Amino acid sequence: MLDKKALDVQILHVGPLTSIADYLVIGSAESDRQTRAIADHVSDILTGQGDRPLSIEGTTSGQWALMDFGDVVAHIFRQDAREHYALERLWSDAKPLSIPEEKLEEKPEKPVAPKRRIIVRTPKTRKSV
Repeated sequence: MLDKKALDVQILHVGPLTSIADYLVIGSAESDRQTRAIADHVSDILTGQGDRPLSIEGTTSGQWALMDFGDVVAHIFRQDAREHYALERLWSDAKPLSIPEEKLEEKPEKPVAPKRRIIVRTPKTRKSV
């Protein structure tokens, strides 16, 4: 989520409180498009690691995307929807896990285009006979 600039990412250990998941990951997005981009990115990363989602909901609206990976459920909200549903308050008995500081400060590397070779061609001169 942090790779796509999700805001205020929280990880809650809910395993001792419920059988639906062991962890909830909650993050905010600034726009509908960013909500979808974060959801797509999370899905691509985990699917690439062999963890296919059991269910993905809400990506078409862009207000709230829910991604169920079995042991981990990810919620990506627009900020106003996150405040309205207040999952952190609902799961206030869950133990919050900290995200390593270097991950919070780490900025994703931007792809660098390969340097282009410049070929200078000199005009061919004709030989006179």
